[in-house]
Amino acid sequence: MKVLIVNTSDIGGAANACLRLHEGLLNNGIDSKVILIKKHKNLPQTFKVLPEKISIYNRLKKKLFKLLENYNLKKKSNEVVFLKQRSSRLELFSFPFSEFDITKNKWYQEADVVNLHWVSGFLDLKSFFGKNTKPVVWTMHDMNTFTGGEHYTETIIGANNKGNPIYRDYSELENQTNAYYSNYKTKIFNSVNNLTLVAPSKWLQNEALNSTVLHGKTVKHIAYGLNKEIFNIRDKVYSRNLLKLPQDKKVILFVAESLNNTNRKGFDFLVKAFKLLKNNNVVLCAIGHKKVKLNFTNNVIELGAINDELLMSVAYSAADVFVIPSLMDNLPNTVLESLMCGTPVIGFPVGGILDMVKHEENGYIANQISANALKCEIEKFLDNSNRFMANEIRKNAIDKYDLNIQAQNYINLYKSLLN
Repeated sequence: MKVLIVNTSDIGGAANACLRLHEGLLNNGIDSKVILIKKHKNLPQTFKVLPEKISIYNRLKKKLFKLLENYNLKKKSNEVVFLKQRSSRLELFSFPFSEFDITKNKWYQEADVVNLHWVSGFLDLKSFFGKNTKPVVWTMHDMNTFTGGEHYTETIIGANNKGNPIYRDYSELENQTNAYYSNYKTKIFNSVNNLTLVAPSKWLQNEALNSTVLHGKTVKHIAYGLNKEIFNIRDKVYSRNLLKLPQDKKVILFVAESLNNTNRKGFDFLVKAFKLLKNNNVVLCAIGHKKVKLNFTNNVIELGAINDELLMSVAYSAADVFVIPSLMDNLPNTVLESLMCGTPVIGFPVGGILDMVKHEENGYIANQISANALKCEIEKFLDNSNRFMANEIRKNAIDKYDLNIQAQNYINLYKSLLN
């Protein structure tokens, strides 16, 4: 059986999940290949796809139109206008268009099953499903497949001075754009029969099943999987020495690709919760690409970006608890990674976090989204940190999220579609 996995990039949370599935398939003897348009890693059976060559005339025409737009001599497209007025603190909005034609790729033509993943900018929805002749599995890593273009339909855009949510107001242009492209996608999906969707979290599965765009479609639930040898319990003293973390304090870990990038990651709530803590025996260890200026730098250690998975397992093992303040999320890899390393998790009652974190069993779930509610759960943990057994947390995580379980679930799905 030949499987083609399609993903825009090999970097990011969705890419990590996608490439882990690829690894699991290869380990099970499946002929799996991945095509990408942004390739940064040298991983087996992953291939970069180049755009089709365009004529010199069309290239010059494209540059001229861009130049005219920049000098306001040509009206900007509706898409460009819309994206420019959107807040940079919101998650990505992407349109269902692309100049790439996946069906012309040789790996597509050889494949028995096509597994789409995070494909914004790579998949032209109308063109692909108009030409496709193969069974398609679409693994959804966010909501973009069934929205007008938003990757998350965010309702909270930050925390006010009291640490309570600031709710989002959609502009008329946002509502119009979302409605237009939702209708566009609905018409395309209504004519597609050979499509099975997969949601890694029960929350995303429910959102997809209740969406207008995917009405009547099959949406399965298959959780992400992790390599249990890489994400393992490491010695805490050694781990802290390696990362230069204090041995005599409680370490709260926070991980985000870009610490100060979007509202959805909820970093504002964590900062405010940490300020409310009346405990000098605690440090916040922050991992992410961007340095963030914080007012309490004595109690914050920023490690910057960590791209090595083994070193990430050391970071989880060094921490007493992992806090994820996401305001909306699918099935965050970081929660799985923490649990696999035996480290309990604290988070808000949102999305797939509720699939993974069981209150008072392997962490704590705040009763609402607010800085104070998060602070209360952190305090509860600090008062009861000895109740959590790392080996038990890890065992339960392996039982649900071992990479081989995910791979076998996908293999069974692929086979059912071919039969």
